[in-house]
Amino acid sequence: MRTIVTFMLCAAFLPAADLPRRAPGFALPDSKMRIFDLYDYRGKIVVLEFMKTDCPHCATFASALDKVQQKHGGKVQILAVVNMQQDNDKTVADYVAGHNISYPILFDAGQMAFSYVLKPELNYPQVFLIDARGMIQKQFEYGPMTRDVFEGNGLIYEIDRMLAAAASGK
Repeated sequence: MRTIVTFMLCAAFLPAADLPRRAPGFALPDSKMRIFDLYDYRGKIVVLEFMKTDCPHCATFASALDKVQQKHGGKVQILAVVNMQQDNDKTVADYVAGHNISYPILFDAGQMAFSYVLKPELNYPQVFLIDARGMIQKQFEYGPMTRDVFEGNGLIYEIDRMLAAAASGK
């Protein structure tokens, strides 16, 4: 039993082994064809979510993102990204209306997602925390070990840690 628990804990931290790393740049459109460029958010923490509108965990995560916006306001920018082959203007508009989303949902053809995930398969939801200097500090994929990030207060805790580190100059 101890071996299984140790293995699971080690496996949970494997994706973070290559972090921090420079966040790949992008400029993606939303459904109104406004372009959002990662570089425009230097100086803020960026919460970058890869999602699908029919993903139940993504829908739950929308509530966690709303809590982040309420607590941190202008210190944090939330950007969600959907794949154009899986979602369209209508599915995104329905999702925005159904979950009262106020942050941008951007459309990607897949190349941008690949540059972040670095593997051909993308599991949803997935979130990257990018610091004010444009470095990916954390990456979370939904699973048993990351449930609090997507369904509880884990994301707020991680952002609070990043803001405190930035304030102390670390």
